Amino acid sequence: MISVFFGNDTTTVRMKAFAYVASLEESGYEVVRIEAETYEAGMCIDLFGGVSLFGGKKAYVLDMPSEDDSFLEEFQALLPELEKGDDEYIVVEGTLLAPEKKKYEKYGAKLTLNTKASTASFNVFALADALSRKDKKTLWVGIVEARTQGLSSEEVIGTLWWQLKTLRLAKLTHTAAEAGMKDFPYSKAKRALAIFKEGELERLSAELLSVYNDGHSGVRDIDTALEVWALSL
Repeated sequence: MISVFFGNDTTTVRMKAFAYVASLEESGYEVVRIEAETYEAGMCIDLFGGVSLFGGKKAYVLDMPSEDDSFLEEFQALLPELEKGDDEYIVVEGTLLAPEKKKYEKYGAKLTLNTKASTASFNVFALADALSRKDKKTLWVGIVEARTQGLSSEEVIGTLWWQLKTLRLAKLTHTAAEAGMKDFPYSKAKRALAIFKEGELERLSAELLSVYNDGHSGVRDIDTALEVWALSL
């Protein structure tokens, strides 16, 4: 069994992870801790193949593998085998991006997310501005940051959809009054149209709607699909 405890609320992440480990210890598991700062190449391979000194099952606590490239690579390469075993593997991490979460989920991992509200509100409209500039790097970074601040992909999609709708409306009209918009956002949208090719706004809108619908129907992971969409600008 693979359990991943992660999120930006590191205190709660560790509390829940170690409470789970304590329950395993009470059930007779031998606990082995592996930390990124003391990790050495080959450690996972050596330890996972060992026999418990007490003749029972083992619980391995992997503390922040993402902080050491060799640690993370070696551990994740073993996931297909670990999924089938009887031992427990408890991963303690910070924020995980969608591809990393997907990798763990592929091998039946149970993911437990713990987040805390940001002291500063996230400016979701910065994402709309990045989209208007076709600045895919800033947009992608912003989407990841929004998620760490507690915003769902659905909320982000709503903002991006609104921006695409504004741009399409500006394209089809001649004045702010005709579009039912204020002068400043209308002029801003009109200027942004110059960097979009013919049919591009319609394509992006259709693809974003597909991300939303596929995410809710289980066809695709909505977090991953949204990131891929942003990088396709």
